[in-house]
Parts: sequence; structure tokens; C-alpha cells
Amino acid sequence: MSELQLCALPLEGLQLLRHRSHQDARGRFSRLFCEGSLELANCPFHVRQINLSITRERGTVRGLHFQYPPHGESKLITCLRGRIWDVAVDLRRGSPTFLHWHAEWLEEGDGQSLLIPPGFAHGFQAASDCVELLYLHSVDYSPTHEGGLSVNDPRLAIDWPMPVGNLSPRDAGHPWLQDSFQGVEI
Repeated sequence: MSELQLCALPLEGLQLLRHRSHQDARGRFSRLFCEGSLELANCPFHVRQINLSITRERGTVRGLHFQYPPHGESKLITCLRGRIWDVAVDLRRGSPTFLHWHAEWLEEGDGQSLLIPPGFAHGFQAASDCVELLYLHSVDYSPTHEGGLSVNDPRLAIDWPMPVGNLSPRDAGHPWLQDSFQGVEI
């Protein structure tokens, strides 16, 4: 097995990245990102921004966030501490899985990351207290291009594993999708 292995998920372009872990008496080492390996796997990803998210309380939901073109971004999400239920929603105009969602459990030490391509919204629910996430982004954040979806939108019908809690005012204010929403162009 190479240092990084990509596993296709049910929504085209969404990938689970598995990291090979080397362990010995000193501890553990894993390569979390390699631009060259992703290029070879036809998933080019150039890092422009790295963020750290700390979520204190179990049940908290952050999201669902995305960037409108021309600032559509890829994200690579890795859970460094705790456990999350990580959700990606396909917003790509014309996609056969438009408005479908997929979720993966990510947890500390599991050797996995979620690779989310442009045109997807992203959010997660903390399944433990004190969650830390590392986000790698392919573009710089642009506040004028940000978008968000309601985590409780019946049109998405996301099956959160526990009651949605502790939404930020911004996330709580995201409206439900209108019938006129056509998605985002990639």
C-alpha cells in the first residue's frame, strides 16, 4: 500500500483518503497530505490555506458551508482529536447526485481524511467533546463568495446521528433551499 490511498465514495469526486501509519515504541507517524500523490491519482489539490477547528461540545453542528465560483474550493478534512460525523452535499449543477449527501465517521487515529471537491457543501457534527479538525483548502477564503445551507433543510433530509445542537448564529440563519436553486457551476 502506498502512503496515501484514495477510495471513491458514492458521490462522484468525493473521496476517502486513507493514510498509512507507521508505529513503533516511540509512537506513530502518518503522512496526511502529498500533493504529488493526489496528482498521480487524478485528484489535483494545491494547498492555499490551512485551518484548525476546535469544537468543545458533543452534538454541535458546524456547517453546511461552501464557496461560490470562482472561489469554489476543495477541502481535505482530518480529525486530530475526538470523533465527528462529516457530511458533504453535492451542489453541482447538472450532477446526477445533485442535493444528495454522504457522511463518513472520522476520528482521532483512524488514518482517514475526507477529500471534498469544489461544488460541495460541507459540515460536521461532533460525536464527542473536544473535537479538533485540520482543514486544508485549495483556495483562499472569500467572504463575498461564501454560501451556506440549513442543516435542517427537509429537502436535504440529512439524518444527523444525534439532535443538532449549538449552531452559530450564522449557521442557524442559513435559509432552506428554494425551488429556484439550480446549484453551482464548476
